Amino acid sequence: MAGNLKHFKLETDRDGVAWLSFDKADASTNVLSAEVMAELDRVFDELAAKNPRGLVIRSAKDSGFIAGADIEEFTKLKDADDAMRLVKRGWDLYNKLAALPFPTLALVNGFCMGGGVELALACRYRVAVDQPGTRFALPEVMLGILPAWGGVMRLPRLVGPGAALDMLLTGRSVDARRAKRMGLVDAAVPPRIQENAAHMMVLEAPRPRRLPFAQRLMGSALAKPLVAAMARRQVAARASRDHYPAPYAILDLWQKYDGDPFAPARSDPASVATLVESDTARNLIRIFFLQERMKSLGKDSDFRAKRVHVIGAGVMGGDIAAWCAMRGLTVTLQDQNAERLAPAMKRAAELFKRRLRDKTRVRDALDRLVPDVAGDGARAADVIIEAIFENLQAKRELFAKLEAAAKPEAILASNTSSLKLADISANFRNPTRLVGIHFFNPVPQMQLVEVVKGANTDAEAVKSAAAFVRQIDKLPLTVKDSPGFLVNRVLGPYLNQALRLVDEGVAPETLDAAATRFGMPMGPIELADTVGLDICLAVGKELGGEGAEPPKRLAELVAAGNLGKKSGRGFYEWQKGKARKGAAVGATPELSEALIAPYLKEAQAVVAEGIVADADLADAGLIFGTGFAPFRGGPLNYLATRGA
Repeated sequence: MAGNLKHFKLETDRDGVAWLSFDKADASTNVLSAEVMAELDRVFDELAAKNPRGLVIRSAKDSGFIAGADIEEFTKLKDADDAMRLVKRGWDLYNKLAALPFPTLALVNGFCMGGGVELALACRYRVAVDQPGTRFALPEVMLGILPAWGGVMRLPRLVGPGAALDMLLTGRSVDARRAKRMGLVDAAVPPRIQENAAHMMVLEAPRPRRLPFAQRLMGSALAKPLVAAMARRQVAARASRDHYPAPYAILDLWQKYDGDPFAPARSDPASVATLVESDTARNLIRIFFLQERMKSLGKDSDFRAKRVHVIGAGVMGGDIAAWCAMRGLTVTLQDQNAERLAPAMKRAAELFKRRLRDKTRVRDALDRLVPDVAGDGARAADVIIEAIFENLQAKRELFAKLEAAAKPEAILASNTSSLKLADISANFRNPTRLVGIHFFNPVPQMQLVEVVKGANTDAEAVKSAAAFVRQIDKLPLTVKDSPGFLVNRVLGPYLNQALRLVDEGVAPETLDAAATRFGMPMGPIELADTVGLDICLAVGKELGGEGAEPPKRLAELVAAGNLGKKSGRGFYEWQKGKARKGAAVGATPELSEALIAPYLKEAQAVVAEGIVADADLADAGLIFGTGFAPFRGGPLNYLATRGA
């Protein structure tokens, strides 16, 4: 049978160890489709009959180990029975793997997600390749479902409830070294010795790791209710059961049923069938595909940058430069003097330590970020990003120098949030070169980047810019050059409504509570403070026109220099990065609807005006750019389903 496999290659070495290489046919990544799992089932039957000395499962693809289940198949489920058949397929297969009478090992190089982690958990041993791309995650909770192929059962037994619930309830990934420390893998090894390490572990068959006593106690029948109750309180602080039932279902399934997805009744909130049929799961799976569509927007060009030059070392420009350096690019950061560059370099160092952790990787990232007062880096840059203050004349003067210095094939980009590209490029020798690459604050947290096509922008420049955005692991969204583009255009009326309600005497805390109860990740007043009240005022004038009267309290705060989080005081006082709030009184559903109504109206308008290509991309942009309640599937989807 070994020669008749479509998705796997099975070989046996001279020591009698079987090597099963996963290489899904006609696909760039390994996903666990029905066909793949049926073939894998036959392979396990053949191996059980042959009884080799051991089995190593690995990927034959450079892209990673296993990306998880085939999400396309989720969209084809007709009913709860269909869902439970899909669960049974994986549950039975992985139990068969766990029961094989010889040592089994998952050799993980690159990403290992969802069903891939559950496959690895069903093996006796796991070896991770210690390189930046190796990550383990169970992201099912982010799709509104749960790991039903054994993850809720096996992971807590292997690493203990604390570490397991952190992965299960957040979808957060861990790298190879973290996986080794927590006991998820038995070894984290350099790439050059991965095969030898796997081979020796299978042959030596060491005794599997035993959980420390304290961790075993946390997983006991006596302690489980207490551990689950503490975890529920932590989940409730972030998300309600009504909006996001999956994390609560995971806790119930672990506490009451030891992770067995077939134990709960269909009516039980812990039931997989209940989750799969929920509106939340349907909408979160919809968002997954919208995200994949946005990623594909960066595939229309083979543009790849090596060097980036950023002008403007303020919060936005400095963080753009730091992000690009962290993603492996050589970056020169320009401002008027070293004193202006210093805070950006300090923030970059903090970001690298927080995200990269490894001292060598932190050092390498810092080496890639070069202070450049003279601006010499512009000549060698593949991408030049202007991120100075919003002044048309200043930008025109800067770009006159940049266009003369830049390589002919370099991307010339502005991070402007309010000025038209055609106005900025009015004096260009070749105005078709200028494209908008509009990041959002805070840069490290915000996935969306608007790629702005001006009236004169060349289509290839837009495609190259989108490819660059994907290269630095952000989500590109092409928008037309229009005041506010997509995100600020829709946020503007929403924030304006909230700010005018403040002028009418409604407490900021009440407005924020009304918005978060609707499902927004942050209320409009806290958001305004976070973005910067000066920026809100400037964007409001741009969107409303010169004759528009700004909200009174907003104008007063800006005039007094109280600009929000960055100055330590705005509508709220900020301490250690958090807003100090009083009690929220009167956050009614009616107030929530009144707050969100201008947002929804403007979302419809931008689609009607062709600012974005279609309603789905508008939903995607507004979810990733404004945090619109993900469980509702996007503002336009919400309007459509509410109407239905």
